[in-house]
Amino acid sequence: MDGGMTSAVNNGSVRASGTFSIAGTLPVHRLGYGAMQITGEGIWGPPADHENAVRVLRRAVEQGIDFIDTADSYGPAVSEDLIAEALYPYDGVVVATKAGLTRTGPGLWHPLGLPEYLKQQCELSLRRLKLEQIPLFQLHRIDKRVPLADQLGALLELQDAGKIAHIGISEVTVPQLREAQQIASIATVQNLYNLTDRASEPLLDVCTAEGIGFIPWFPVATGRLAVAGGPLDRLAKQTGHTPAQLALAWLLHRSASLLPIPGTKTLHHLDENCAAGGLVLGAAVLAELDGLAPAGTDPTRTATS
Repeated sequence: MDGGMTSAVNNGSVRASGTFSIAGTLPVHRLGYGAMQITGEGIWGPPADHENAVRVLRRAVEQGIDFIDTADSYGPAVSEDLIAEALYPYDGVVVATKAGLTRTGPGLWHPLGLPEYLKQQCELSLRRLKLEQIPLFQLHRIDKRVPLADQLGALLELQDAGKIAHIGISEVTVPQLREAQQIASIATVQNLYNLTDRASEPLLDVCTAEGIGFIPWFPVATGRLAVAGGPLDRLAKQTGHTPAQLALAWLLHRSASLLPIPGTKTLHHLDENCAAGGLVLGAAVLAELDGLAPAGTDPTRTATS
C-alpha cells in the first residue's frame, strides 16, 4: 500500500476517540456504547444470557467507555435494570436514557408523548437506574398527536425539578430541531446516521456548527458495501481492519460532534468496536470511505433506535 492508503492504530483505546462536552458541561469520550441489543430478541424481554450481558457492560467501562445510551423501551425496562446491576454507582460513567416510545410486543414501537406519560417514565428510569438525576434525558420520538411544546414542556418541568440535567431529542429534522430550540435548550440529537445512510447530513452539519452532540444510532451499518468482494470489504482487507471498525472510524473523523454508540452482545465485537477509537485513517482511506455511498437512505436500516 502507498502511504496515502495506510491506516494505523493509535493506542487502541476508547480514550483516543477524543472527548465531547455535552451542553458544554458534561465531558464524555466520543466512542460510547448503545445498550439496546443486550435485551432479548426483538428488543423484548431479558437477554438469553443474563451474565454475559452484565459482563459486556462491565467490559465496556473497563475499555474506557464512559457514555452509555439506553431507553425505557429497551426490554422494556430490561436494559436500564441491567445497566444498574452491572455499573451502579457508575463512577464517572454517564448514562443517558430516553422516553417517548411505548411497546406492544417484540419489534413493535409506538410514539407516546403525553406529558404525564413522559414524567412517569422519567420517574421509573430514575428508580431503575438508581439515580437522583438523569444526566441526559431524550425524547425518543416526537408524538405528532401531542404539541411539541407540551412534550418538551414536560421535560423542562423535570429539568426544573432537578430530575434531569440535559434534554435531547431523537429522529428529528432541521425544522423540528429549530422548533425544539424555541422551547428548550437541546443538548443532543440522536438520528440514524452511518456510512451507508447519510440522510441526516444537513442536521449533522447544523449540530457541528452549533456544538450540539449528534448521537448516530445504528452506527456500524455497512449493508451491501461489506459483502464479500464489496468495496468496504476490499478496503477493510487492504487496511487490516474490519468493516465495522472502518465505519466507526469514519464517523469519528466526519465530525467532532458525533458520538457513535455501537451496541453488541458479545465481548469479541465490543473489543473490536473499542479498538476503532484509536484508528487513524489516511486521507486516501477517508476519501474512499466518503465515496462509498451518497447522502440518502439505505434500505437495510432498522425500524428504531
